[in-house]
Amino acid sequence: MPETLTLTANLATPDDTYAMLLSAHEGLSKAHSDALNARLILILANHIGEAEILKQALRQAKAGLIDG
Repeated sequence: MPETLTLTANLATPDDTYAMLLSAHEGLSKAHSDALNARLILILANHIGEAEILKQALRQAKAGLIDG
């Protein structure tokens, strides 16, 4: 497992992947959609299994969301 987060394109078909993620939310309420996201994040975090990579991903995801 790499020691740094991969930020370059790494999906063979990114548009298909995005469509798959959107499709998973079809017909779900906001609460169920949020729960799906949370469960997916936890499943993928477990798959990654590296705390440092997860810290980098959290920093990257949060960047620019909060002023200050």
